[in-house]
Amino acid sequence: MKENDLPFDKLRAVSNVEPLDPEKIKANLNTNRIGKEIIIYNSTSSTNDIAAKYAANKGNDGLVVFAEEQTAGRGRAGAKWMSGRADSIICSIVLTKNKCKAELLSLTLAVAVAEAIGEIGGKSAKIKWPNDIILNAKKVAGILLESKNYNSHPVYILGIGINCHQKEDSFPPELQSIATSIDIEARTICDRNSIVKRMLYSVDHWLRVAEKNSKKVINCWRQLSTLLNQRATLIFNGKKFSGNCVGIDPEKGLILQLDTGGVRMFDAAHTTIAK
Repeated sequence: MKENDLPFDKLRAVSNVEPLDPEKIKANLNTNRIGKEIIIYNSTSSTNDIAAKYAANKGNDGLVVFAEEQTAGRGRAGAKWMSGRADSIICSIVLTKNKCKAELLSLTLAVAVAEAIGEIGGKSAKIKWPNDIILNAKKVAGILLESKNYNSHPVYILGIGINCHQKEDSFPPELQSIATSIDIEARTICDRNSIVKRMLYSVDHWLRVAEKNSKKVINCWRQLSTLLNQRATLIFNGKKFSGNCVGIDPEKGLILQLDTGGVRMFDAAHTTIAK
């Protein structure tokens, strides 16, 4: 299904890159539940907001909403998600049937997106807790997990943003040293439709794994983590805590051996890493 404000040929002229194509994405897409139904907007305020409306119908489990442009995209802790038209992969996945708790779901999605990006320019995608995806020590993708309740039935909206066609000067000056894109790292123009296919397959696969064997997800997250066994300073409820990251709990969050003594767990919903 395609909803748009510009036809494909005009979008191509505006963006100078191939637009997201639902037929190409769904062709030979070997998934059980994710991506069976795809909606692509050329412009919308927020794919998470659109997806939340579809989530009211339990039958929309696995539906994915894409947008070539977001005018009010958001990240964790109220941060804005910034991208130009057709520069990124911006999407939200609807889960109306979910057996995983939110913390495990967040870890699972981070593993899936990192795996889908894979190795670019000789560097492998890593995870910066809780769910930023890092490539060559810079952020290349972000994840926003939101929950809703419809008639006492919990649903989840999985928001994903992957930088694809940005150049170094596409980012604001304050982000140029900490943000990157697949094109920057690969030194070529990537195929967003192919990346989307890999991402949807990876999300579908890891959701199945999480429901059957959460330890496998956690072990993979640990292997991809940039923070495990490293020093970290966290901000929790406005206060700073420093120490060594010694582990991750699928329900309670990051485990820190504090400099002041003792061990404490920090949940992702109320914690950020100090810059």
